[in-house]
Amino acid sequence: MIATTSSLAEQRTLLENISWQTFETLLKEIGDKRGYRIAYDNGMLEIMSPLYEHENPKIKSDRFIFILAEELGIEIKSAGSMTLKRERAKKGIEPDNCYYIQSEPAVRDREELDLETAPPPDLAIEIDITSSSVNKFAIYSALRVPELWLYNGRVLNFYQLVETEYVECDFSIAFPFVSVAEMAGFFDRTQTIGEMALLKSFRSWVKGKI
Repeated sequence: MIATTSSLAEQRTLLENISWQTFETLLKEIGDKRGYRIAYDNGMLEIMSPLYEHENPKIKSDRFIFILAEELGIEIKSAGSMTLKRERAKKGIEPDNCYYIQSEPAVRDREELDLETAPPPDLAIEIDITSSSVNKFAIYSALRVPELWLYNGRVLNFYQLVETEYVECDFSIAFPFVSVAEMAGFFDRTQTIGEMALLKSFRSWVKGKI
């Protein structure tokens, strides 16, 4: 079955009964140079094409993380929308942004990141303006990603992986002084002030916290 939904932010196509081998072949054939992202959950393959309403908060969230790391004086390894997958779990996903923070030293010298041999990113960020057809919590849980930030264009939520389930939390695990309430305020302000003014304001806020 093929189901397609479209909005001003995202176009999603859902394919069912897709084998792991077909999923792997698709990834190899299309490579990294493409304008869409995928999520795979035990036979269900969702292909999402992001549009402006999706990409703008994605870019800003990446800049927020960079400012946090820079002002804290810590090293991070940005992995962007790299494909995170585990064959044994039959799950894979490409986040909007993901980062190695606490585990950065373990992957610093790696040219390739395979979750069969490397740790998962410490933080993944998902911008889902429209509802996904796959259970992303289940995918990220199987991949053992410790922390998720989810933003739907209006609401920002932080989640921490506790055993096999994600639990909503008030503060970031990777950046413990960052509360979801304060961070949400900066996401909201993307609609009211210019980008440079927003980033300058965010940097000042971070400096005031450390």
